[in-house]
Amino acid sequence: MFVSTFEKQLDAKRRLVVPQEFRALVSGPFDGVVCFPSIEADCIEGGGKALLDRYTGVIGELEFGDPLRSALEVSVLGGMARLSFDTAGRVTLPETLCDLFGLSDWVVIVGLGDRFQIWAREAFQAHRAAQRELAREGLAQMRADQRAARLGASS
Repeated sequence: MFVSTFEKQLDAKRRLVVPQEFRALVSGPFDGVVCFPSIEADCIEGGGKALLDRYTGVIGELEFGDPLRSALEVSVLGGMARLSFDTAGRVTLPETLCDLFGLSDWVVIVGLGDRFQIWAREAFQAHRAAQRELAREGLAQMRADQRAARLGASS
């Protein structure tokens, strides 16, 4: 699983050192990762063969010509870049993705289990704060629902 959060600096050539912990998790037909514009947030999403297989599985479940299938194909497969590791464990981020999300200096790499995201540092700080609040509210609601279910079951 991709876990933890790392701050890394992009060099002038848009090269990024992928955390060793992440490099160790990636296995597939090539020595690197796949990246594409995230569907759920303003960042780059990436991972290894498992992530690629997951998306192609979801796409394959949809009928050919289905508008959602087409949207996923364009967004994920059409936006995907294969990034190979160099000898120092770096990948070079595509200029288009860097421009799209304002990645120019410091970035944050966030592990999300079977995938990771790459954010501009400032954008991630705002996103993390919003996600923590959503998690707090969601957990409180979940606990309240569980209490209500227990009370209803014992009546």
